[in-house]
Amino acid sequence: MVDELILVVPRTCLFEETAWHGLRQVNFDQYLQIIYRNKESLPRSAMETDPTYKQIIPYLIFEHDNKYFLMQRQAKASEVRLRNKFSLGIGGHIRQEDMDGETIFDWAKREFHEEVAYDGNLTITPIGILNDDSNPVGEVHIGLVLLLKGDSPFISVKSELKSGTLTSLTECAGYGESLESWSSFVLEFLQTSK
Repeated sequence: MVDELILVVPRTCLFEETAWHGLRQVNFDQYLQIIYRNKESLPRSAMETDPTYKQIIPYLIFEHDNKYFLMQRQAKASEVRLRNKFSLGIGGHIRQEDMDGETIFDWAKREFHEEVAYDGNLTITPIGILNDDSNPVGEVHIGLVLLLKGDSPFISVKSELKSGTLTSLTECAGYGESLESWSSFVLEFLQTSK
C-alpha cells in the first residue's frame, strides 16, 4: 500500500508560544492563512508519531433542529486508537491532491458526503480550532471545527462508522468516557454557547 501524503503544518507555526488545550474560538481566516503559508505534504506513516508537526483535520459537526449527529466508530476502524468510540465530528486527513484548487470548505463538504448519506442543504460555519496534546492521537493532529447546519433530518452513516443518530446535547453528555476527546471538547463548547 502506498503511503499517502497528507497536509501538515509545523507545530511552531500554529502556536505563538505554548499550545493551548481544548477548543478555542479564533480568527479562522487568519489560521487558514497560516496553514496555506506553511503547509507541507508529508507521508502519513511518519506524521502519526511526529509531534513536531500537526496534521490538519477538518472536524465536521452536523446539526439539525438543535440535534447533533452522534456516531460510533466500528471496532475495526483504521485509526486503532479511536475504535468503538462515539464521535460528534466527522473528520479526516487532507491529502496532497485534495488541496489542488480547492478550499478547506470544499474539502469538508466532500469528506462529509464520503462519510455519511445526506441529501439536504448545508450551511458551514467555522466554530474554532481544537488542540489536545494530552494523548498520542491529539498530539499529532489539530482540528478545524466546522458546524454544518442541515435542513433535513435524514442522515445516516457509511464507511468506518458503525451507527449514527441525531441526539440532543443532554443525551450526548450521557456517553461520558465513551466519547472521543475531541467530541468532549465540542460538546462542552456547544453546551456553554447555547
